[in-house]
Amino acid sequence: MKVLLQQVQSGLYLKAPGQWVANPAEATDFLSSTKAMAFCAAHRIGGVQIVLKFEREHYEIVLPLRRAPSQRAAA
Repeated sequence: MKVLLQQVQSGLYLKAPGQWVANPAEATDFLSSTKAMAFCAAHRIGGVQIVLKFEREHYEIVLPLRRAPSQRAAA
């Protein structure tokens, strides 16, 4: 399983900070959803979702990310 970040509007996957790609095989694998969320918080990345890609089984699970109410007020 790969843990990827995907831009909601474009469908592109994060390869590196500021670099987005169409091919999920080229994207950064965060290994855990916690690491992916921490990366988003540290780099102030919004408008993304976590995609859990199961390549052998040929399916994926999409987890939307939303800011906590306290973070929305501070932004």
